Amino acid sequence: MRHLHLAAARAALALCLAAPTARAQYLHGYLGVPNEAPGLEFGGGYSMYVAAWPLLEEWPGSRFQTGLFGTWMHAQKPEPAPEGELYSDIEGGLGWWRDTRFATATPKFIMGGVGLNFAAWANGPGAGKGRDWDRPQGKYGIAQLSPWVVWPPDGLNLAQGTCGELFGYGYLPLPLTEPKDVTAGHDVPTGNQCWTLFLATANFKGPVAFFTPYFFSRHTVERPDLAGLFLDARPADPRRALQMETQYVPAALASGAAGETWARCAPTRFPANAPDGSLLVHAITSYRRAALWDAVRAWFDGGAPASGRVDPDAGHVHRIPGHGWSTWQFAPEGGATRADERELDWAAFAAPCALDAATFGYRWDAAWVTAPAEAGPRLFTLPDTYALPPAREGAAALRWAPRAAPETLAARGLAQVAFGRPRDHRPEPYVTPDDGCWATPGPAAGPFRAVLGDGSTITYCWYRFADQPALLNADLGDAEREELQRRVELLHRAWTREREYLPPPARGALASLDPALLVEPPAGLEVGYVPICTRQGRD
Repeated sequence: MRHLHLAAARAALALCLAAPTARAQYLHGYLGVPNEAPGLEFGGGYSMYVAAWPLLEEWPGSRFQTGLFGTWMHAQKPEPAPEGELYSDIEGGLGWWRDTRFATATPKFIMGGVGLNFAAWANGPGAGKGRDWDRPQGKYGIAQLSPWVVWPPDGLNLAQGTCGELFGYGYLPLPLTEPKDVTAGHDVPTGNQCWTLFLATANFKGPVAFFTPYFFSRHTVERPDLAGLFLDARPADPRRALQMETQYVPAALASGAAGETWARCAPTRFPANAPDGSLLVHAITSYRRAALWDAVRAWFDGGAPASGRVDPDAGHVHRIPGHGWSTWQFAPEGGATRADERELDWAAFAAPCALDAATFGYRWDAAWVTAPAEAGPRLFTLPDTYALPPAREGAAALRWAPRAAPETLAARGLAQVAFGRPRDHRPEPYVTPDDGCWATPGPAAGPFRAVLGDGSTITYCWYRFADQPALLNADLGDAEREELQRRVELLHRAWTREREYLPPPARGALASLDPALLVEPPAGLEVGYVPICTRQGRD
């Protein structure tokens, strides 16, 4: 018997030595959600509810980058449209990014505003392109509005364990500032549309933060021919793409014995939050500007207080036709060309559908997709093993087809590939400056600390609203900031966090923010003051 065991061990060792080593690969692409948009008169912003869930069982490292379902809101282009590339929008959403420092399996939310051709971007108050405060390329582009939610620079945390609940959010313009004829000392105008993020979650509802108009208009100082073309002044285009953008899910591939190629990716999951599948997007709604703007404008001018409720009669719910598309594909790392990339046969296991006229989701083929276990998380697990046949002249375009072949995986070194959390991940803290606009006029109270569900600790201070660093870098004079302070004090008194703002969903349960992000203003600072995060680290 001893000799038989020895012979078997030698044979296994020979197989491992002979088998090709698994090579690095990744999965990327888009999942598209067709929806029927209304006319351009619905240029006053949008709201929607999107599922939040852990796409992978563990965060697999800093190369992992994917959004969940989200959208891109651009300004409407004038006719005729100017020549050249004029990319600028509000995108962001739920997901994980390469610069996420304190990641878990639970997604975070960023605002994702993009300045002209990515010269700057703003992800939240104090968060944007890079971490060099001497070159704040968007890090001052968003002002904190809510006195009840503190925003970490790594992204807005959801409650750990979120698994298929709906995260409601949207952007509507508020007339918090006045239009300007002069921008940063130059004769170019800036509009007064302060695009404001509204949330609808289980433990918080209401406006949180807004893009300063100067974030969009500042680029026209050098390009005055583009003045008035961006979201500070133009209505939004309701014909928004709605997609899930995936840039990197780790995978590995190896050659098979018969000329085929095998691939294995990190097990990828979708929520089991509908009776017969996955509910992913609900109630995409575009609004006329009158949905909120007119009542707030009249209020600021001395009229009756506006309720803050977005008027659903001024909105249009996009119809979901029930089809969709996928460009998910495997790509080898290192010197690969586009010709090396092949799409997954997504239709082999996933069927896009309209769960109702306003709700998009998927139904899954039980032959390939694993249903959730009774005691485990409510998640479907997609196939993680695929095969690509050898190319043949004149044959149809090749696709990666799902396969169940554990013997092949073991023989090719794919079964041993691990996609778990790296053990040596030691993220650097986010730290804001301790001088300049951060110190003068400076905070009115603090510092305070909170431990978040992602394991990080944030330090935050309370600033008078008009004295927060973003507004000291928003091209506003003292009188303009004081008028802005007056208007926001009206909002703080009247727009409390227990009322409805966005139209509520017709189905699904709401996700929650990380409870550690919900704060109470110190005594005496209940109105007109906001929390600003100054540090986030793992202490």
